[in-house]
Amino acid sequence: MRVIVRKERPHPGAQLRFTDADGLRLTAFATNTGRGQLADLKLRHRRRARAEDRIRAAKATGLTNLPLHGYAHNQIWVAIVALALELTAWAQMLGLTDHDARRWEPKRLRLRLFSVAGRIARHARQVHLRLARHAPCAELILTAHQRIHALPQLA
Repeated sequence: MRVIVRKERPHPGAQLRFTDADGLRLTAFATNTGRGQLADLKLRHRRRARAEDRIRAAKATGLTNLPLHGYAHNQIWVAIVALALELTAWAQMLGLTDHDARRWEPKRLRLRLFSVAGRIARHARQVHLRLARHAPCAELILTAHQRIHALPQLA
């Protein structure tokens, strides 16, 4: 068993802990892999952390409890949750320009983006998205809508 300890800077906006020395955070992970380069082991660990982030997002989206009684019904529920996760990830990647907004968790996305009331209006053969002026992230939503709408359409 090997324990690998790294010293790294916390991401911008991170709350410092009392154990952080000189503004650097110590992170450690244990592995029982007998051989392999240190860089490969760190990459594998980070990929695993990314997978666990996706699992956490799936649980926040609807996989915490399976609400239906039958196996086939819950199978449909899981497929819908997976589709929602994929659509959300693609919308974040393609539409959101703000780097912080691309990392928002499902709870914050629901609070700031998905719950904003809007109206789709058609005028002069064009479709317009109208949002309330007091919406907290109206500019971000409109920019994302314009970016996604400007993507080339597949035939």
